[in-house]
Amino acid sequence: MPRITGRYERTRAGGEEVAAFIPEPLPPRDPPLALGGELAPLLSRAEAALGRLDLASAMVPSVGWLLYSFVRKEAVVSSQIEGTQATLMDLFAFEAAGKADSMETRDVREVCNYLDAVAYARRQLESPKGLPLSARLLGETHRRLMRGVRGTEKSPGQIRRSQNWIGGTRPGNAAYVPPPPHAVGGLLSGLERFLHGESDLPALVRAGLCHAQFETIHPYLDGNGRIGRLLIALLLEHWKLLREPLLYLSLFFKQHRAEYYRRLDGVRRQGDFEGWLAFFFEGTAVVAEEAVTAIRDLFALVTTDRARVLSAETTSVMAVRLFELLPEHPIVTIGRAVELLGTTKPTANKAVSALVNAGVLVETTGRRRDRAFGYAAYLDRLRAGMEVPDSGMAATSPVHGRRPPTAEPSDRKRRQPFAEEPPRA
Repeated sequence: MPRITGRYERTRAGGEEVAAFIPEPLPPRDPPLALGGELAPLLSRAEAALGRLDLASAMVPSVGWLLYSFVRKEAVVSSQIEGTQATLMDLFAFEAAGKADSMETRDVREVCNYLDAVAYARRQLESPKGLPLSARLLGETHRRLMRGVRGTEKSPGQIRRSQNWIGGTRPGNAAYVPPPPHAVGGLLSGLERFLHGESDLPALVRAGLCHAQFETIHPYLDGNGRIGRLLIALLLEHWKLLREPLLYLSLFFKQHRAEYYRRLDGVRRQGDFEGWLAFFFEGTAVVAEEAVTAIRDLFALVTTDRARVLSAETTSVMAVRLFELLPEHPIVTIGRAVELLGTTKPTANKAVSALVNAGVLVETTGRRRDRAFGYAAYLDRLRAGMEVPDSGMAATSPVHGRRPPTAEPSDRKRRQPFAEEPPRA
């Protein structure tokens, strides 16, 4: 028997009449989810991979530098999906020197906003007086995400009051039209009830369903994709599948964007929640397994390089102290080293020079003044796999009419934005 997934309501957008989709509340019913068959081993693999990731994070001396690296990778990739051009190196350089190339500053600010939004949401969830995981928390997180950057004019933090659409050149040929504005508040309330209500469904299943439902509701005029992907990480921590938010699926969604769209569309059109969950479980397992490997590689690298620094003839106490800070500051300037070490410029300069002599830091600017130094081997491991070729995927994915990146000269390859929100009518 076909599953009833929702209903359509005729509404107007951009001067055209369109059919907006209003989804049924979670969990799926009539028939209920079928978690046996092919789904069962996929779920087991994903849950086991999350367990190994949680264990791996608990075994490193400082989970802080893992969080620093993983959250920044996610911030960059999730922002790139929406068309920003900033790279991981741009972000690290900006944090080290407090500036970026003028063309890239706007994009780096978008990434920094994402970091601020993540930090805000986690502080709220960790504080006894903070906001619970709710529509209000997501709204306040969204407000910080969109502050002062592209999309800031589209009511940051507020549920949309106008109709949006995804894909196509106009509302009439859109790939998907989300619920009409009057229905959004109630749908978010229903999502909240599912989040906090009792359920026999495994937590990972619930997380996958919540992401699909949020993307279907599309409650904001801009920024839905980033908030929807962040919601997954917050849910995994909230439901204690991970002690720290170390799993981010943006890179997997970017690598398989056509399949991502197809599976979400299958949920709305055919009620194929099982197909979506199979894709979601596979992504969770793959990303968790890759994260465990990355943690092991990074830990081994830092351990080896620490021994190299300690055995070098030019090593000083300050050089060792600076080395221990590198995983959270993989690009440093002399001025930044002064701040981190709380010392003088000559002492900081000697510490940096000692790490250069030990083969840990590499000068990255080629200048005599305002030089920056990168922990090259560490950065190489962090960047591995982040550049994903389009491979023609964008042609088969919904592409909306959002303003593209400015056509300024650059040696960077311009990226195809991931469909998130269309222009307002």
